[in-house]
Amino acid sequence: MRNAFSPKFGELPATLPLFPLEGAVVLPHGQLPLNIFEPRYLNMVFDALADARLIGMIQPLPDSSAPEPALHQTGCAGRIVSFSETRDGRILLVLSGVSRFDVEYELELYRGYRRAKISWSRFTHDLDDEEIDIDRDRLLSLAKTYLESRQLAIEWDSLDGLELPELVDTLASSLPFSSREKQGLVEALMIQDRCELLSALCEFAVEHPTQGEDRTH
Repeated sequence: MRNAFSPKFGELPATLPLFPLEGAVVLPHGQLPLNIFEPRYLNMVFDALADARLIGMIQPLPDSSAPEPALHQTGCAGRIVSFSETRDGRILLVLSGVSRFDVEYELELYRGYRRAKISWSRFTHDLDDEEIDIDRDRLLSLAKTYLESRQLAIEWDSLDGLELPELVDTLASSLPFSSREKQGLVEALMIQDRCELLSALCEFAVEHPTQGEDRTH
């Protein structure tokens, strides 16, 4: 089931605040929890809450060590669906994925955070209920084997009620793949493509465990 915020293509904004964060992605049918503490990103969250509640999650390019690192062209917008403030001034929030976007060009910094003129045109299907043909049991088995190979675990019961698109995007964003692999999942055009790539990443990591320690570059 898609989140309650289901905009039409023409209702999406032409600009977005950008949150560059390596290894953290949100996908159209998934969710991403965030812990916000830097002043510029606190500004970004408060501004987003006063507007459309949309934040553009996007990854920096590899080896981008500049104060304002170069970014990948493609990210995904998420809508703030819950948030709470802590006593020490942080904000804990959850983004629910809406649609992917391409950065056309960046705008001037605003209150310390980055913004961009963006295009949604390649990903209009993200707003629809995409059809998907996968074997749910096989996908879960691959994910379990992948996590067991890394001596990790998740609460599998929390996945039981998810529809297939939500399951795919939840696993794709939460499994500990490298930043490069997560970017590949963000850029996979259709959700069926994303599911096939997700399955392949799990299988490859299990078959080649010694190549799975550092695959960021």
